[in-house]
Amino acid sequence: MMALTVGVLALQGGFVEHLNLLRKAASAVFSQSKSDTSFEAIEVRTAEELARCDALIIPGGESTTISFVAQQSGLLEPLRDFVKVQKKPVWGTCAGLILLSNQANATKKGGQELIGGLNVRVHRNHFGRQIESFEAPLQLPFLADEADPSPFPGVFIRAPVVEEILSKGESEQGPKVEVMAKLPGRINRMKSGVSQAVTKDDSGDIIAVRQGSILGTSFHPELTDDARIHAWWLKQVLRV
Repeated sequence: MMALTVGVLALQGGFVEHLNLLRKAASAVFSQSKSDTSFEAIEVRTAEELARCDALIIPGGESTTISFVAQQSGLLEPLRDFVKVQKKPVWGTCAGLILLSNQANATKKGGQELIGGLNVRVHRNHFGRQIESFEAPLQLPFLADEADPSPFPGVFIRAPVVEEILSKGESEQGPKVEVMAKLPGRINRMKSGVSQAVTKDDSGDIIAVRQGSILGTSFHPELTDDARIHAWWLKQVLRV
């Protein structure tokens, strides 16, 4: 019997919500595939817990806090090794996307330590302050083959975007960065105190990217009850 252990970095942010959706998705994925794989989802706070994992989710939250706690607890270098040396599957949402990027703009004074691995530059808090958070129905091409074709409920809270895919140096090799989804150009309209994203044109911000075993999304799937992206990601992990 194959064993699969997926960790969720539990230093700060929405790790509990990710764990709940991950378990929901795993139940569906393994029942459909009739796989004999045993599955476990665990909270990760130490290098020892990280070493148990075959794949990892880095949740949304405050990227500077997650980075600081990881550094102070001796977990930052093991995370870099997990992502960039062992090249195990990793998915970062919002703050997780920032941490997995090789460069980040709009950081606090002195910058912040990043895990890296995604050859992109992100812009933190691209859409503004917390009060300017919004929801938008997302058409995600990588979910096109899923049974439910409806738009995915995208939750954007002080979200970053990928502002540039970086060029590689001559000595660098490896997979290219794939743009997995964009958010169409939008204007904000306030309705009952909630900012609603309204499509304005066909241009758009990059909100999901993949490079090899690393996936990054700007939005928060864990703040919905929709487990489709978690299920899709688990299927990718099983194929590695």
